[in-house]
Amino acid sequence: MSEEKKIPYKIYLSEDEIPKQWYNVRADMKNKPAPLLNPGTLQPMGYEDLRPVFCDELIKQELDDTTPFIDIPEEVLDFYKMYRPAPLVRAYFLEKALGTPAKIYYKFEGNNTSGSHKLNSAIVQAYYAKKQGLKGVTTETGAGQWGTALSMASAYFGIDCKVYMVKVSYEQKPFRREVMRTYGASVTPSPSMDTEVGRKINAEHPGTTGSLGCAISEAVEVATKTEGYRYVLGSVLNQVLLHQTVIGLEAKQALEKYGETPDIIIGCAGGGSNLGGLISPFMGEKLRGEKDYRIIAVEPASCPSFTRGKFAYDFCDTGMVCPLAKMYTLGSNFIPSANHAGGLRYHGMSPILSQLYHDGYMEAVSVEQTSVFEAAQQFARVEGILPAPESSHAIRVAIDEALKCKETGEEKTILFGLTGTGYFDMVAYQKFNDGVMMDYIPTDDELQKSFEKLPKIDL
Repeated sequence: MSEEKKIPYKIYLSEDEIPKQWYNVRADMKNKPAPLLNPGTLQPMGYEDLRPVFCDELIKQELDDTTPFIDIPEEVLDFYKMYRPAPLVRAYFLEKALGTPAKIYYKFEGNNTSGSHKLNSAIVQAYYAKKQGLKGVTTETGAGQWGTALSMASAYFGIDCKVYMVKVSYEQKPFRREVMRTYGASVTPSPSMDTEVGRKINAEHPGTTGSLGCAISEAVEVATKTEGYRYVLGSVLNQVLLHQTVIGLEAKQALEKYGETPDIIIGCAGGGSNLGGLISPFMGEKLRGEKDYRIIAVEPASCPSFTRGKFAYDFCDTGMVCPLAKMYTLGSNFIPSANHAGGLRYHGMSPILSQLYHDGYMEAVSVEQTSVFEAAQQFARVEGILPAPESSHAIRVAIDEALKCKETGEEKTILFGLTGTGYFDMVAYQKFNDGVMMDYIPTDDELQKSFEKLPKIDL
């Protein structure tokens, strides 16, 4: 007990200890993520193929499978200093409430105005767009965390920002929308009638509440048809996971200060940005055979790409205008139930994480949203932070693992990612508190119908 008292509730690194480089886990992967394919020719895409869609420097990062560490630009480091390093917190009060011998740590990424980890990549992508001399960027957002972060980053660098927000979230989270507008972004509910692909999706799915796949299609169309604009994405892509490794690098460094090594690392999984950012430095050690960790991805039962999806090439968007990626997917036309309130709505998973999962380096579980919000409530009442619904998926499994330690008496060390705060998610919390939140799990037949529309590619 005397040793434990030496570990503070919050572990802060100094400003000088902010990582100066991102870690590229692909450099240590024996099986690299499969290449992106051209949606027209189904051939692997290179630098020139991707230039109409993405910023030049970001394409280089997207395609780099060999460089282990990539320098963070000074301008980005200066911005990071406004809210980084983020604290690593020892969840003493949660441990006490659970009566567990486990030690629980969480890396808290909600201490910035965007309310989440998404700012770590948004500022990078806005920086490279500005450096390239672009007028603006387009993007999609689901729960709104990414759109909020990108609107902040775009305002900082003085570029335009057009956001296509999943319609159900646009309607359920008006305050998140207004934060984006306050920072100067235009916000359009998706699918809209403003784009060719939006009109097509509305015609094929009358009354649809939208999906990230729909919003991506619209954002890409606008970027490719508007001079001086490029499309940027808040998750899934290799470059985004690269930028988010500041999370794991800081967490690892903070733990090492006190001689701590996690036995279990847990992250919520939607497209993969938070999970990939948290686990990458630890995964690198695992890939190199230096250490072993149990790594758990947690996803919603209503959008279970890891646990029930197919590892196959699929379109990254519903309109089928984006490159195809090999990933665990539910099908690009899969639209989560409007009942699903917890974010993590994307139909597929990061190619990096998909390959690591396929190769057996990590495991995945799915959880139902009522149990997720039960965990969120329990956490909020003892740790004093109202967690984002996305983060609460990781909290759910962290609690479950800690309770297993209580049963066995094992003193394991658990690390999970707290991606952000839930103050713009009060409609979902209201449904839970009123007892009207319901669980929805897609049937095998529903998923099979989506799988049947997967592109037939044999590479």
